[in-house]
Amino acid sequence: GLAAVCPSPAAVLAEVIKAFGAPENAQRMEEARDNACNDMGKMLQFLLPVATQIQQDVIKAYGFSNDGEGVLKFARLIKSYESQDPEIASMSGKLKAMFLPPMTLPPHGAGTGGVAAS
Repeated sequence: GLAAVCPSPAAVLAEVIKAFGAPENAQRMEEARDNACNDMGKMLQFLLPVATQIQQDVIKAYGFSNDGEGVLKFARLIKSYESQDPEIASMSGKLKAMFLPPMTLPPHGAGTGGVAAS
């Protein structure tokens, strides 16, 4: 199995990003986003479990536990590499952008002008 190989964090991260790009997962994320209606609190409620599930499915093949704890461990591992590895930092940013609402970006004509400033 793959778990024994101990691939680089970058390789696992790439797999995770690929998983988010898979049509069925992209659709799950899309639905979660629709359910949340750009509401920050709801975002976490709907999107996070889906995002966590998608990550779990990937990283369990690499020896992480198949639960929230495994995902947290993976996130911490990636974070520890971000400062030394620009590739990982850039992929990590890409991954975050996939399931975090773009709070820092100007709203896409959604009329949510002053929300970020509160």
